[in-house]
Amino acid sequence: MCIFVGLATCLIYNMHYMKRFFVFLAAAALTVACASPEKMAKLAENVKVECQPAVLEVVAGSIDATVNVTYPKDYFNPNVVVEVTPVLVYQGGEAAMKPFKYQGEKVRNNYKVVSKDGQKVTEKIHFDYVEGMEKSYLELRGKVIAGSKSINLPTRKVADGANTTYMLVKNAGNVSFKADNYQEVISSTTEGQIKYLVNSAEVRGSELKGNSVKEFLAALDKIAQDERTTVKSTEIVAYASPEGSVDKNNKLSDNRSKSATKAWDKVTKGYEAVDPTVRSVGEDWEGFQQLVSQSNLEDKDLILRVLSMYSDPAVRENEIRNMSQVYTALKGEVLPELRRARLIANVEFKNYSNEELLDLLENNESLLDEEALLRVASLVRKPAQKEEIFKKAINKFNSERAKFNLAALYLNQGKDEKAQAGLNELNANDPDVINAKGVLALHKQDYTAAETAFRKAGTDDAKANLGIVLIETGRYDEAAQVLKDVDGCCNNTVLAYILTDQLDKAKATVHCRDPRVHYLKAIISAREGDAEGVKTNLENAFKNKAFKERAATDIEFAGYTL
Repeated sequence: MCIFVGLATCLIYNMHYMKRFFVFLAAAALTVACASPEKMAKLAENVKVECQPAVLEVVAGSIDATVNVTYPKDYFNPNVVVEVTPVLVYQGGEAAMKPFKYQGEKVRNNYKVVSKDGQKVTEKIHFDYVEGMEKSYLELRGKVIAGSKSINLPTRKVADGANTTYMLVKNAGNVSFKADNYQEVISSTTEGQIKYLVNSAEVRGSELKGNSVKEFLAALDKIAQDERTTVKSTEIVAYASPEGSVDKNNKLSDNRSKSATKAWDKVTKGYEAVDPTVRSVGEDWEGFQQLVSQSNLEDKDLILRVLSMYSDPAVRENEIRNMSQVYTALKGEVLPELRRARLIANVEFKNYSNEELLDLLENNESLLDEEALLRVASLVRKPAQKEEIFKKAINKFNSERAKFNLAALYLNQGKDEKAQAGLNELNANDPDVINAKGVLALHKQDYTAAETAFRKAGTDDAKANLGIVLIETGRYDEAAQVLKDVDGCCNNTVLAYILTDQLDKAKATVHCRDPRVHYLKAIISAREGDAEGVKTNLENAFKNKAFKERAATDIEFAGYTL
């Protein structure tokens, strides 16, 4: 009996002991599940952190990224607050964002709640770019707060930065000078006429001695004496007045062309005139219309309407004949002028060469007209010389183009106030003026006003400048689309293709050669893993020391020995 009593007592004692043991295990498990602030710091490596993009990029002056933090199950203590501060560490300093704050499920506050069962939180990261951030890294600095107690979490580096490739944009803006209309060769014609009697193809002697032929021959004499002037070709064109049958008039015109050719041979004997091309036009309705429109005939508008209404020459003539009074006037004033053959010399005058223009600028400036002054301004290199020539064209000819070119010169020199004053005096609806004002806005980084101006102007310069705005404001796809068909902006077109990862198009577009383009080609090589291409292109780019300094901190070349 005692044995059984002893066994019972023993079992009761052991059950009491086991109960206490299980309570202890439960408490221990609870301690693990609800980690202390110290333990959260020790287990911080179990927290998963991802950043998109992993390599930070500057876009339109800003660095933006998305950070995802995944807290594992049983990590986040329900009674704590966690502060996470994104910090961008760069050469010369660091920038910190306002901390993100998270709270456990039992904390009574207004922060984002993180469950002890585990949770993923996503935050947007933003920094305004400052110089030096091209070599930087993003880290998260955190601390756990439990009441008055605060424990620092291990600092986590989450991204490298920052890519500033878009800043290679050439952003001064394109403002081209208005072109001159200077002609290296000036073409003109000189001519005389032989008049015929009605229904006749005979050349009268009085016609060969008349003023028209005399003046034509005098012009040939003058051309022969001027070494700058040359007769390039000659023509004989014969006509008939539009009266009578078409067949008869065509034949009459043919005969006049033959008689005029014989007359040509006679009057130009001794001249170095080129053999003429001979044409027979037939009825001269074009000349008829011209003479009627220039005449003082009372019913000329009616006649011109008849000409426009009927294409058949016979119908035209019949309708005009029906207007008896009109036809009588035409017979006396217009039709005799159309019975003719024209003797034509096509002449070329060789204008001053570039060297001669520069000499005239120095020694005989009075011979330079507006077009010559605008041309010579394009020949000199020094801005001060251009400015002086533009001012002469303005003072002498009140040249609107010279006024614009002077403003453009100031703009390209960075003298924006002078440029603005000059542009304000010009036609505000001129597309070139609109574009130039857009460049002024571009210089002030007023991209909204600049874009409005460039889209309104619509010139090639404006399209190139619009591409600049689109790159500066991070709209790379649209920039590539706008710039692909614009000549004269190779740098920015290649850059736009790089920024949109169209490397094949970028390589195909390179047709200019300067250090900036070589630098862009080095970036293409780096992105393609071509170490030799990086080396070769950077050697050419380093002819400009600024690119050597940039390359030293450019994340595009991370992993390459420069």
